[in-house]
Amino acid sequence: MNNRLKGYILGIIAAASYGTNPLFAIPLYDAGLGPDSVLFLRYLVALPILALMILMRGRSFRVTRRQLVTLVILGLLVAVSSLTLFMSYNYMDVGIASTILFIYPILVAVIMAAVYKEKASWMTIMCIALATVGIGMLMGDPGGGFVSLAGTVLVIISALTYAIYIVAVNKTSLSRVATLTVTFYVLLFGVGLFLVRLLAAGEALFPSLPDWRLWGCVVGLAVFPTALSFGCTNGAIQSIGSTPTAILGAFEPVTAVIIGVCAFGEVLTPRILAGLVLIIVAVILVIAGPGIAAPLTHVRKMFPRIRRRRRK
Repeated sequence: MNNRLKGYILGIIAAASYGTNPLFAIPLYDAGLGPDSVLFLRYLVALPILALMILMRGRSFRVTRRQLVTLVILGLLVAVSSLTLFMSYNYMDVGIASTILFIYPILVAVIMAAVYKEKASWMTIMCIALATVGIGMLMGDPGGGFVSLAGTVLVIISALTYAIYIVAVNKTSLSRVATLTVTFYVLLFGVGLFLVRLLAAGEALFPSLPDWRLWGCVVGLAVFPTALSFGCTNGAIQSIGSTPTAILGAFEPVTAVIIGVCAFGEVLTPRILAGLVLIIVAVILVIAGPGIAAPLTHVRKMFPRIRRRRRK
């Protein structure tokens, strides 16, 4: 197997494995666990797995004091992103929630334009419009799969905090730190948010689960959408680069929708399907904008604008 093919396979596995979040989270919800308990266990179990991955790859845990402060902030951002996403599962279908979350690359483009004065291209503007229309089509479909306003707001907060995290990683000294190391510390500090919330609510940190399969869901959350997804993402970036890997991330909401329909009996109407397609197309275009804009420009030049002569 050549290196490039390996990169594409890793990218697909990374996206698909992250899309399994609902598959493992919903049974834990049905058993009576709340978002804080589910995420606390997910982060806690993922930490030793990530630590082992760092050691096996020969990476270092060493960071500077300044980077440590940044990691604490980013850990809280990622924790808020995870919490709001998992809370949204109580209000909307998991497939739709995961798809709306996938607008975060568009939010990254908006932040870069507003904060760092990067000029937004016509392609970016078009993608934002497509994503907005797509989300609108997901709202209140009369045939089923209704999306509440509260659930939508929670997912948008999740996408926004994750977008801020991505920008911060690229615009700080953390860009020189190994991705697995950053992820380990982000989860380490992020788990503190759930710990505080659980203690404040008087809930048990390690709830008694009636079925061993539920503990399997906890391990599944830590392994597939966390450790495996991050590890395969890193391998894909090294093989094919960041942009193709990000484009392959479109498999994440598709996986979530398939799981929602097949495992949880969620409704997939034509209107919802059209909304999902618009959002996915918008994100793919904004990520691969430079590569797509040039061919489109050549096509546009094939049809020159006809100027009308002014009457004297």
